[in-house]
Amino acid sequence: MSKSRELIISPKVSQGQLPKFLQQLKEEGINMTYLDPKKIGKTKINLETIFPSPNAKHVVIEKEAIKKQKGKKIGKKFEILSNEDIENVLTIAKKGLDFVIVEVKDWKIIPLENIIAKLHKIHTKIYAIARTPEEVRKMFSILEVGVDGVIFSTSSIGEVREVMIYLGSKSFDLKKGKIIEIKEVGDGERVCVDTASMLHKGEGMLIGSRSNFLFLVHNESVGSSFTSPRPFRVNAGAVHCYTLSPDGTTSYLSEVETGSEVLIINSKGKARRATVGRSKIERRPMLMIKASVDGEVGGIIAQDAETIRFVKPTGELVSVTHLKKGDTVMVYSKAATGRHFGMEVSDEYILEK
Repeated sequence: MSKSRELIISPKVSQGQLPKFLQQLKEEGINMTYLDPKKIGKTKINLETIFPSPNAKHVVIEKEAIKKQKGKKIGKKFEILSNEDIENVLTIAKKGLDFVIVEVKDWKIIPLENIIAKLHKIHTKIYAIARTPEEVRKMFSILEVGVDGVIFSTSSIGEVREVMIYLGSKSFDLKKGKIIEIKEVGDGERVCVDTASMLHKGEGMLIGSRSNFLFLVHNESVGSSFTSPRPFRVNAGAVHCYTLSPDGTTSYLSEVETGSEVLIINSKGKARRATVGRSKIERRPMLMIKASVDGEVGGIIAQDAETIRFVKPTGELVSVTHLKKGDTVMVYSKAATGRHFGMEVSDEYILEK
């Protein structure tokens, strides 16, 4: 999907919590909020607003008359209960609305399909209201065109991050990890993750023995002289290894199963989510690999086989069987935090080795 999509957050937090929440939104790449500009002004955080206020950048008018204002976008909110309501949206939009906000209650897909089909040609943007991260994803994918924006009301920055990954707009800062040790460690159980999506060159999963130091393990879209490509598979690592989940928590590879959702990361750090179709655990010869970056040391135990590949900073792939000390591969590393059932506990001391 090539069209620009806007995630608009309507904060459900108290005034005292608002500055911190808005700062977190800014850090996550959110540019617009459904909020009174007066509340934004008190925080001095630079975010655009969409609201029924003449001070908003995107003004939601409540009267029928449409008056253009310099430097402002004008729109109107509609509740959709019938086909007549859809025709009403089209009629009023043609009078010069820059955007419409539509709220559909019971039926969501069919009304939005009809609205998108009708408004797509007159270049009026469509913003829909969503109540869950799943609804956000659905609204952006309707008719493969989707709405132009979704207004999502939440008090959880975790839900915001989850939605960003739904949209493929979440990025991770990958770093160059220097290989410092490679060692055969005998047999162990490794996990093959088969996704319900086709994976592309450069994409893989973040896997590691520590939750704060994860290696980009490439998918099997390349194949080898003895194996056919499996562009849906990541031979991820040993059962104890961590992988990041779309909601920001970690999961052990042993917990991944049919229906789980995993993060797929490309070599630039761009993330998307994929559903797991199957997880295979089998006993295989294993390698222990350690790398360092910025004073942090992390490791992974992966199958000792040519088809398991890491990604070099150049984008080239390197098999674990051809890896040498001193080589650099892409990793995700950050300061260690404690975790409780996969969730970060920022003030807990932890030392992983």
